[in-house]
Amino acid sequence: MSAVNRPDITLYTAQTPNGIKISIALEELGLPYKVEHINLAKNVQKEDWFLEINPNGRIPAITDTFMDGQKIRLFESGSILQYLAEQYDKDYKISYPRGTREYYETNNWLFFQNAGVGPMQGQANHFNRYAPERIEYGVKRYSNETRRLYSVLDKHLSTSKSGYLVGDHVSIADISHYGWIAAAGWAGVDIDEFPHLKEWEEKMAKRPGVDKGQHVPTRNTIKDLAKDKAAAEKVAAEAKAWIQKGMTDEAAKRDKI
Repeated sequence: MSAVNRPDITLYTAQTPNGIKISIALEELGLPYKVEHINLAKNVQKEDWFLEINPNGRIPAITDTFMDGQKIRLFESGSILQYLAEQYDKDYKISYPRGTREYYETNNWLFFQNAGVGPMQGQANHFNRYAPERIEYGVKRYSNETRRLYSVLDKHLSTSKSGYLVGDHVSIADISHYGWIAAAGWAGVDIDEFPHLKEWEEKMAKRPGVDKGQHVPTRNTIKDLAKDKAAAEKVAAEAKAWIQKGMTDEAAKRDKI
């Protein structure tokens, strides 16, 4: 740490697979942080004050006091994870030294999640749960691609001596994936099809930092919810309403530009 009082982190988040990545990382590092719960259903993420932090109007985001004593904003979960590792993980609790093979391998899997698992599973969620009508092509396209990506992870983990994605300990690559894999059932994917990935998920869930961080800003109930059809349909219907409204509002805003 520099002479500046650090960290001074505020996490702007909601209970989503992307949101809990950052709280898990913060807990694993043992860093103090403040939490601002962004109510997605009320479109708080589209308010002007938040767009100053993340112009894309998405969570998660953080602000911090940088080494020069000035505020810095971070958005995009992968970018935030890299920032936390580079600025605060001097003991390499969730990362590896820059320039090592493990460092670059961590980046491989971090980008794999951000560019592959997240977008594909997110679309699987949308077509399975939130679309105004069931479009079978969309359901199959994204569910099957999610399964394919899961199979890549499963095969890779079958050769892991540590049980983690990279090297001999947990890393931001694992943290980036956890919330999505834990929510497999919500996307209509049966985790039992991927035994090594299922074992990895169970291993991750037992970590105190993961257990605490995944329940920020509210409890993570997605695994139980996916098993309760009636409850799942109720939650999905509520979410569908504000998601569809948000899409309509975005379209109207674009038309005015």
